[in-house]
Amino acid sequence: MKHPVKIPSLIGIEDLRYLDATGLSRHRDIADLMRYVIVNQGLISMARYGDYVPGTRPQGGNTRYSDEQLYALSLYLYSLQTPPNPNPVNDEARRGQTIFNRQGCATCHPGPLYTNNKLTPARGFRVPDVLRKTDAILDVSLGTDPGLALETRRGTGFYKVPSLRGVWMRSALGHEGQAASLAEWFDPDRVKVGYTPKGFHLAPGPIEGHEFGLKLSRSDRKALIAFLNTL
Repeated sequence: MKHPVKIPSLIGIEDLRYLDATGLSRHRDIADLMRYVIVNQGLISMARYGDYVPGTRPQGGNTRYSDEQLYALSLYLYSLQTPPNPNPVNDEARRGQTIFNRQGCATCHPGPLYTNNKLTPARGFRVPDVLRKTDAILDVSLGTDPGLALETRRGTGFYKVPSLRGVWMRSALGHEGQAASLAEWFDPDRVKVGYTPKGFHLAPGPIEGHEFGLKLSRSDRKALIAFLNTL
């Protein structure tokens, strides 16, 4: 798969405005989440490898959950809570929060959700003028790889600004999961031509885009990571 999508965390999904990395499906209320389940159950018939279609059954056709089941499933997803965070809010983490604010990270990742719930254009995508009039678009490209947003069935030209809540327990960062940790995400070497990602990659090459924090000193990067690990 040329542009894989990492499996996202479902914790805190009730507060997120979009349900896809590319912002394809809006999330305004529980009905949108219910419809999202239906759509993804139905669209599985479009996912195939040769003659193999995942999710098909010997009797043929796909099933659909009842409205009652969809509602119950959505309520369960809304109830998910972050497990106890083992990372202490110590002096280094507090210094990292100061760096977080000083570097302007809160523009895209304001608390308490640590996302502004907006969409940012992929590199090379021209935002239509009509969309610039909405408050859902942050018309600043972060230079990330545009493949998923421009070359796939769910491509929109945009990526959603992800929430940083629970980032301490994630092991695949970036929309393709190329970075295996926060330490790698803030490693200046990751944007170099000969870099080999520690997460997903088809071949050696840089993890492009979102270069915020890469020019910080080693100690400041460590403090910033300490703060992010407390979220």
